[in-house]
Amino acid sequence: MSVWALGLNHHTAPLDLRGRFAFAIDQIEPTLRGLRSSLSRQPEATLLSTCNRTEIYCAGERADLENTLQWLARNGGVSADMLRTHAYTLHDGDAARHAFRVASGLDSMVLGEPQILGQMKDAVRAAEDAGAMGTTLHQLFQRSFSVAKEVRSNTEVGAHSISMAAAAVRLAGQLFEDLAQIKVLFVGAGEMIDLAVTHFAAKNPKSLAIANRTLERGEKLASRFGAEVMPLADLPSRLHEFDAVISCTASTLPLIGLGAVERALKLRRHRPMFMVDLAVPRDIEPEVKALEDVYLYTVDDLAKVVQTGKDNRQAAVAEAEVIIEAGVHNFLHWLNQRSSVPLIQQLNAQADEWRAMELARARKMLAKGDSVDAVLEALSRGLTQKMLHGAMAELHASDAESRESTAHTVSRMFLRGNPPKEHNGR
Repeated sequence: MSVWALGLNHHTAPLDLRGRFAFAIDQIEPTLRGLRSSLSRQPEATLLSTCNRTEIYCAGERADLENTLQWLARNGGVSADMLRTHAYTLHDGDAARHAFRVASGLDSMVLGEPQILGQMKDAVRAAEDAGAMGTTLHQLFQRSFSVAKEVRSNTEVGAHSISMAAAAVRLAGQLFEDLAQIKVLFVGAGEMIDLAVTHFAAKNPKSLAIANRTLERGEKLASRFGAEVMPLADLPSRLHEFDAVISCTASTLPLIGLGAVERALKLRRHRPMFMVDLAVPRDIEPEVKALEDVYLYTVDDLAKVVQTGKDNRQAAVAEAEVIIEAGVHNFLHWLNQRSSVPLIQQLNAQADEWRAMELARARKMLAKGDSVDAVLEALSRGLTQKMLHGAMAELHASDAESRESTAHTVSRMFLRGNPPKEHNGR
């Protein structure tokens, strides 16, 4: 059994390329079906997609990385060669190590952030719903979650982490003298926006508003913070009312265009606007950044802010890596044992067949009136002969050159702790 992973993330690919490979959680099930049908033997598969990464994990009899890469390139509308220059491919231990590091927050833009663990669990549930999870990937991810828990419990990797939401508040504070005097609009109602609303609400801004495609979900979030709710369709006509706009939706196309922002600035008499686009693909057209009175930050721009304090956590990273290496070793040991499962099943089946034969013979002897002692003697001798027959045949058939190796193997199997004299130097 082989495990392989293919991915691209904030270390290897620019924002707009990552946007081509972003999948909403409700797209994962049909996407996995398409992936598995395009690969030979329908391997186990899981797809993890966040604003910072898209990763495919597979398990099968034989690694099929090239076809996995070809499929992902087609899905994103780019050439395989282009994807190859920005992607990483991993096998077995390296794939497990990467999964463990991702789950533990060591590969995140925000070192030690906990959000990725929930995203991985969501990806696993989606794969299970799609019928794409098997024993091997189940083990890989359950061990990932256990390692992540141990890292968070026994190290301080995430003790001083700065979230994207906190970074957005910090940047806004650099632009506006008093955050209590600004009006803030949040576009979307997912987990990232939830975090952003929480951090901004702590600064007691003049007003909070949430624009979302589904009003019910927006109202549920707004009720916790006393925020206004508005339909997404009202966004262009009301954009000028807000000093800060934080957006993170699953839209495949930008929701806030250059023209809308230009009109908003005109109505604001060119008072500055602070905008943060946390979405991948983008929610705000990149051309907006060139406008003189707009301060637009993307998820990659915020990376520079969240790196603050990273040096303080590097010592804890070394401790986490030790925990991860132990997890990788244990997983590879389990994976290697899996290769013996078919042989073990065959041995058990053969032993059951021999046992049934000898029991049937013993019952016939009892029916004929043979003594219990004679029946037990015959039963034990019959089983013993059947179990030893293969080993004896190999010893007698081996040539001189291979006899010693065969004898060593047989002695390990049948004389454990009691080696034969010729192997004991006597």
